[in-house]
Amino acid sequence: MSHSEQFLGPSAAARRLGISTKALRHYEQRGLLTPVRSEAGWRTYGPTEMAQAAEIVALRALGLSLVQVERVREGEPGFLEPALASHQDVLEGRIRKLTETVERVRDLRADLARDGKPNIGELANLVGSAPEMSVTFDLPWPWGGERFELRDIKVLNYIIGPLFSGKTRLARSIAEALPDAAFLGLDRVIGRADEGGGRFKGDPSLTPCVDKTMSWLIGEGATECPALRALAVSLESRSAAILVIDMVEEGLDQASQEALISYLRLRGPDAAPLFLLTRSSAILDLACIGPNEAIILCPAKHSPPIRVAPYPGAPGYEAVATCLAPPEVRARTEGVVAWWAGSDEGR
Repeated sequence: MSHSEQFLGPSAAARRLGISTKALRHYEQRGLLTPVRSEAGWRTYGPTEMAQAAEIVALRALGLSLVQVERVREGEPGFLEPALASHQDVLEGRIRKLTETVERVRDLRADLARDGKPNIGELANLVGSAPEMSVTFDLPWPWGGERFELRDIKVLNYIIGPLFSGKTRLARSIAEALPDAAFLGLDRVIGRADEGGGRFKGDPSLTPCVDKTMSWLIGEGATECPALRALAVSLESRSAAILVIDMVEEGLDQASQEALISYLRLRGPDAAPLFLLTRSSAILDLACIGPNEAIILCPAKHSPPIRVAPYPGAPGYEAVATCLAPPEVRARTEGVVAWWAGSDEGR
């Protein structure tokens, strides 16, 4: 194998690692990974860099922030114990489910041997896939009452559309139609902070969990602010199994948005669904959409909402891309959005 064949470009390296090129660049910016420059100045990743990157990816999969990853790699293993304990809980939960399934198979075999009649209903439940979560309702105004069905609800669901497309009304309808769901409006940003220090009123038993979440986010590069802590409180309170969050980026700078979406993606495939209204490309990065994520577009002129696949050429993809803007651009239009914060007419 030649020297050039041992070194991969960013795209090939990212594919092999199962991450995005943006993640690779982020590791570099944080000083965790230094690619080798080719004679032409291009970034390349050799065996040493790929091994380092794989180590970072593994630690991230355990739920460590970038600051925690850095400290572990520098010889501070203290963050590993709680991360490994949490991972062990997940694995043991899977083992319990598998053990229960084995017991059901054993019982079915015993029934078959004793009676010669299989329990078809139980057999269907055993070998069938888990039922998908779905919701069906009539679309509110500004639509015409069309029946809307959202099937195979993912862990992360992005609701997007141009101004006055009705996306907030759609989000409220989803929250009303789904069992044990709640709509988290923009009042979270201005209504929940105490005047001193950004702390929040509520259940004091949540404080350790919220502080832990905030510590992770800040370690990821987020900025401590009332808007971010309000989201942390809502995520940790679990007052509803499913949250539908209006303009999740409201009040957050770019680093905080990127830290937040990293945190939400680490919740795993078995986490309760979240619906995020957004128009920020830092929250909805089309190059980073995973299999447990979905995009719901509210088109202009009040056409019915549609599910959009995250690749160029897919129906609705260009419309989604047009709606998205970097945080600095979104900040320039914040006054326009804030003017409508008291009413969701047509949003």
